[in-house]
Amino acid sequence: MSPANQRVFIGLMLGMLVASVSQTIVGPALPRIVSELGGMDHYSWVATAAMLVSAVTVPIVGKFSDLYGRRAFYLGGIVVFMIGSVISGFAQDFWMLVGGRAVQGLGMGTLMPLSQTIIGDIIPPRQRGKYQGLMGAVFGVTSVAGPLAGGVVTDHLGWRWLFFVTLPIGFVALFFIARFLHVPHTPRKARIDYLGISTLTTGLVALLLAVSFGGSTWAWGSTESLSLFALSAVALVAFVLVERRAEEPVLPLRLFADRTISLSLVAAFGVAMVMFGAIIYIPVYAQGVIGVNATNSGLILMPLMLGFIVCGIVTGMLITRTGRYLPFMLTGIAIMAVGVFLLTRLDHTATSLQLTGSMVVIGIGLGMAMQQYTLVVQNAVTRSDMGVATASTQFFRNVGSTVGIAIFGAVMSSGLQERIASHLPGGMPAGAQQMDAGAVLDPAALSQLPPTVAEAVRWGLAEQLHDAFMLGLPILAVVFVATMFIPNRPLRETNDEHPVEDAGQHVLDAYASESGESDPRGAEPAVAGTARN
Repeated sequence: MSPANQRVFIGLMLGMLVASVSQTIVGPALPRIVSELGGMDHYSWVATAAMLVSAVTVPIVGKFSDLYGRRAFYLGGIVVFMIGSVISGFAQDFWMLVGGRAVQGLGMGTLMPLSQTIIGDIIPPRQRGKYQGLMGAVFGVTSVAGPLAGGVVTDHLGWRWLFFVTLPIGFVALFFIARFLHVPHTPRKARIDYLGISTLTTGLVALLLAVSFGGSTWAWGSTESLSLFALSAVALVAFVLVERRAEEPVLPLRLFADRTISLSLVAAFGVAMVMFGAIIYIPVYAQGVIGVNATNSGLILMPLMLGFIVCGIVTGMLITRTGRYLPFMLTGIAIMAVGVFLLTRLDHTATSLQLTGSMVVIGIGLGMAMQQYTLVVQNAVTRSDMGVATASTQFFRNVGSTVGIAIFGAVMSSGLQERIASHLPGGMPAGAQQMDAGAVLDPAALSQLPPTVAEAVRWGLAEQLHDAFMLGLPILAVVFVATMFIPNRPLRETNDEHPVEDAGQHVLDAYASESGESDPRGAEPAVAGTARN
């Protein structure tokens, strides 16, 4: 990598850092924020607002960056994110904070996919694995460091500083990108797909609201949940119909005709379901069953993330050296399945060491597989589709994580009271059987219960979480099969080479870069005088 590209990479890492840490740093401060600003009835909106806006932004920004270049959008994403941080930090009431978080989400939805896309622009696929491994490490570090930093900052400086501490990092990232990022880009005149954007946005917002609040705020069979699912289905069907006729679709359906891309997106969706199901509900097991002290809850996932970070970096280097990715991905999925299987073997007598062993195995598998789907997708498309293809991968991960959290949570909570009651002695008073199952998340509250009741709580929760973790095995089986059928295309040695399509597909690129011929879809090869973004 050239010195200029090294500086760009530093800027991308910093941009990814501020975007990803903002997803986790606020968690420990939420009780204090709500107590000061109010809004207890809408507690989850502080996190949900950023998630919704980010998920909707990802595919749109990916497409626009293909049309108009990456640089302006990335710089704009940093500025928008910092504006959202300032609004959140100075929030005078709960809904002002929610608005600030939504603005932050707009920045996050720009920075996270474009960080990966720009790596695809400046680094050839054969060399790309190790750098994407480092980007994955940033996500892993912030998943652990974010909650820890959030607790420290909240205790010593106040919750408002959670939004201010990222501003200096954002300014440094802004400087590096503005000073050093100059990626050649050929502007393409196109009619903006407003109808596609509006139907996609409506469908996504309705779907994510339904899975986020279904089973908790609303019952799954409630009028609200069913109406949102119906609206999502109608809007997404309309989106598909619109995209088939759009001159320049926001999410080109022809990409999904490529077996490499479609299978990679299915697999990335499944991996995200299992990963976030584990990240959210392993701490529940640690605190509610094993009794890990809540003050150390930020460290619970450390073994998983260490495995993820180390193996992600090592696997990226090995892919760069060997040029092979499928063996590592298949091995990683298999190892993840072993880790999930070990989770399902834990019961109410499990120890912290047994849980740690399971998490290490899952982390190793994640590190070997997760980031490689982005590499595979980028290797399968031309530069003119790099943004939308990379954004599609990020989008499927976002939706997969939301769906995974909702499904795992529904399985865990459904019948929990009955499971706990089934382990209470027959002579227990009825009042004990109606105890608040939420106490299982608080080891201090659990310790105040009679020993027999506390044991029943741990037993019942362990059984419910066993059922939830069992969901991961069939999901990973589908992921393994999908990955196994991904065509094993050689990684290109330079960014000037273009992929060869599978038989029967539209030819995306029928020229060699040195021939100077035009792309059949109208994109011109990068030549001297090409606009630089």
